[in-house]
Amino acid sequence: MGKSILKDKSYAFSLLVISRYKILISDKKEFVISKQFLRSGTAIGALIREAEFAESKKDFVHKLSIALKEANETLYWMELMKDSDYLNNQSFENLYSRCRELVAMLVSTIKTAKPKNN
Repeated sequence: MGKSILKDKSYAFSLLVISRYKILISDKKEFVISKQFLRSGTAIGALIREAEFAESKKDFVHKLSIALKEANETLYWMELMKDSDYLNNQSFENLYSRCRELVAMLVSTIKTAKPKNN
């Protein structure tokens, strides 16, 4: 996989998630949902890094598929935090659009890497 846009963007997203998590626990005193958001949001990049040294193409696709699931879960936690007033619209839009971009990139990469079945 080497140097990739997906790897770079997922790492940058993880840093944003950590930054937002720190604000949520210090300013909003929100500890439960924000921890779920932290775990799923940072797992995306970790799984992409794992896929970098996958044992096979099938393993590569599997790890990226789990990253995709984590990204989808992260979208859920962000929606929940926005709708419960833990995230303002600007923070939500910034994080949400970046996560949606990761979702699109993961879907594309998975489709490209999957073997074609007849």
